[in-house]
Amino acid sequence: MSLRANWSYPTAVKFGAGRIAELAEQCRATGIARPLLVTDKALAALPITAAALDVLEGAGLGRAIFSEVDPNPNEHNLAAGIAAYKAGGHDGVVCFGGGSALDLGKLVALMVGQSIPVWDLEDIGDWWTRADASKVAPIIAVPTTAGTGSEVGRAGVLTNSATHKKKIIFHPKLMPSVTICDPELTVGMPGAITAGTGMDAFAHCLEAYCSPFFHPMSQGIALEGMRLVNEYLPRAYAKPDDLEARAQMMAAAAMGAVAFQKGLGAIHSLSHPVGAVYGTHHGTTNAVVMPMVLDFNRSAIDSRLAQAAAYLGIAGGFDGFRARVMELRDELGIPASLTALGVTADRLDELTEMALEDPSCGGNPVEMTRENTRALFELCL
Repeated sequence: MSLRANWSYPTAVKFGAGRIAELAEQCRATGIARPLLVTDKALAALPITAAALDVLEGAGLGRAIFSEVDPNPNEHNLAAGIAAYKAGGHDGVVCFGGGSALDLGKLVALMVGQSIPVWDLEDIGDWWTRADASKVAPIIAVPTTAGTGSEVGRAGVLTNSATHKKKIIFHPKLMPSVTICDPELTVGMPGAITAGTGMDAFAHCLEAYCSPFFHPMSQGIALEGMRLVNEYLPRAYAKPDDLEARAQMMAAAAMGAVAFQKGLGAIHSLSHPVGAVYGTHHGTTNAVVMPMVLDFNRSAIDSRLAQAAAYLGIAGGFDGFRARVMELRDELGIPASLTALGVTADRLDELTEMALEDPSCGGNPVEMTRENTRALFELCL
């Protein structure tokens, strides 16, 4: 495959098929001699994880793994990961997996040397300065899905198990020193995960593009990211071993995470509480609420989405773009409503309050209020 490159935006990215073979080399370059590979429970038993551990062990870097990571990781997973890191005398983290494993691994690296609660580092103002930056362990990220883009991000999402609220934990040193994007690692993804993670990448790009804040670079990246998802996600879903489609989706996922520094919006502010309360897949939940949020924001984004539609080769302006979202949902087997995900009307007041507390709502093109947010949830049922 010809898609192979070395990137340095926003961090060093080793992109290309087969590049997991460079894992030990990159550990050494980052100063890691005793890595702890953090992954999730499902991935721990798969051949791609064994192969990554083989690379590390073959280079004399050990074979340590921590996999007690829930789909929506919480502070208990974090505490267990920190304990495993300390018990093994590790000096760096290899984050291996989808968004949950990447986020949890990064937070282990952040918190292993801190003396303050992780909640004190929520992405609010300059709270990140409370951390001792010199105690953050080195991080290498290896995504095995194409969705969250956490491999090029400076934050991790952690669910508070007591309140069921998702919190964004931020620190500049959460940015991995090196990211290895090997599309061969994504070939074995189940269809539902390919669909959900791919639509997560699309949601990141879409919301960043529509955000009212000024960031032309992110807006341009978001636009091209949407084009890549629109073209290549159906291919990756229909033909899982299409390595070009897998590679383009990995690129789109990273682009979405770079782009959303411009802002996110109602898609994510609705999805975060639903995922925290009901344990739904984040990207799939994003895809479920996406058409309703487009309608909700139409007055503010009509002309902007018409421009995006033209760039993506979609006729019909805003209406054509929305119709294409519906086509994608049908092609990818995305559920039609939050009801299909198990969400019930009796918890809408609670979900509404959580959505309004979510930092993503501040980037929505239309101001979110208690009344219109609850009505939006009702439309999503």
